[in-house]
Amino acid sequence: MKKIIDNFSIQSESYKKFRPEYPDELYEFILSNTKGRGECWDCGTGNGQVAKALSKYFEKVYATDISQNQIALAEKKSNIEYSIVRAEKTKFKTDQFDLITVAQAIHWFDFKKFYEEVRRVGKPNSKLFVWGYGLLRIDEKVDSLVDEFYQEKIGSYWNQERIHIDEAYETIGFDFEEIAPPNKLAIKSNWKVDQLIGYLNSWSGVQHYRKKNEGENPVDQLAEKLSTIWMPEEIKPVKIPIFMKVGLIK
Repeated sequence: MKKIIDNFSIQSESYKKFRPEYPDELYEFILSNTKGRGECWDCGTGNGQVAKALSKYFEKVYATDISQNQIALAEKKSNIEYSIVRAEKTKFKTDQFDLITVAQAIHWFDFKKFYEEVRRVGKPNSKLFVWGYGLLRIDEKVDSLVDEFYQEKIGSYWNQERIHIDEAYETIGFDFEEIAPPNKLAIKSNWKVDQLIGYLNSWSGVQHYRKKNEGENPVDQLAEKLSTIWMPEEIKPVKIPIFMKVGLIK
């Protein structure tokens, strides 16, 4: 089985603070395509963002991750059960779940083993919803600086699994009968420049860069460049495209 990769325990607090929230339209699509409202599994839950949202609609949410630090920061709800466990090997019952979700995490998994586990624990005709998000878009000048930073400054510091994000999960070997997701799903928000800086600091590629360069933070140089085109109190609209794959579990 693939070796465990934990890229987010170190910056778990900034990850929780600066990660964007998924839009209502995403959850509406999931719920409209899910029959049961009994138990669901949010795999790779991180700080429990998706688990918290789903807890409003399901009797019980099981939220798993490999990071103790991430789960420690998750908001606790009476009907959410958090646990530290690999995605590919759980102790859940066979045919247990009405819904299985994975948000911005499946690229770290052993795909073959995870899909086997999904088929085991998912109820017949339940669904697996997998999604992620790409580079944010703000305006031409900011986008140019962020793209250069992403590709040139820290490009070689990403784990090889990052390619699955760049290719919008078209390379994850998704061997399920697929259901078409809605077009043009996106996270939309309004940020000050400090929000962008915080978000960039939560990137695993940035943490790898710092580790290999004696703690030097590459975001500091980008922040200086941004200060010439984005004033501290200025608010800019932000759009982050979401890509999704939906599989029927048989």
